[in-house]
Amino acid sequence: MTKANNFQRIRELNYLQQAVLAAALIERMLPNYGLFSEATGFGDETTLRSALNVCWEKILLPKSKIDLEKQIEKIEPNVPELADFDMFGTYPAIDAATALLGLMHGLIAQNDSEFVSISKISQATVARFIEYQLTVEGVVADNKTVREHPLMQYEIEVLSEMIDFVEQMGRVTSQSVKELKQHAIADGQTNIGLAL
Repeated sequence: MTKANNFQRIRELNYLQQAVLAAALIERMLPNYGLFSEATGFGDETTLRSALNVCWEKILLPKSKIDLEKQIEKIEPNVPELADFDMFGTYPAIDAATALLGLMHGLIAQNDSEFVSISKISQATVARFIEYQLTVEGVVADNKTVREHPLMQYEIEVLSEMIDFVEQMGRVTSQSVKELKQHAIADGQTNIGLAL
């Protein structure tokens, strides 16, 4: 029997498991934003970082009076406009911010479909990065080339391992969340292979 694909497996997780998985994926995406911010002087990674920390807290303490709407208001001005920057790094930065906003909207609405789309955003970032790299090298990037690229294979593998981890962790506790966070960044790189 072949393993269900990652997105299908994510849909089968419960709400909290999907939320922690989404937050862990953003841990891998957020440093892309930091690198963009450093290069351009636009945006404040610490605002996004603290918003992600607040999300982790909300996941662990669902009853807490954390105001995610206020966090969203802080993040929105930090989302770069594609037209304002002539560099590839704008895409992963936008994706990281969009994924984070998605996580917060999902937590506010208690809607897990937002969480599934975060794994898709992460994969799309990787696909776009591969296309960009191949174009620079003068290679035509079709779906097959992108899908079979080692970086995409690795992204799929990491996601699969993180789903395994979440499936096995049982209850979502501060300890299991700490382990998941460590697991997410254990390889020392972002989802597009940049060193943390």
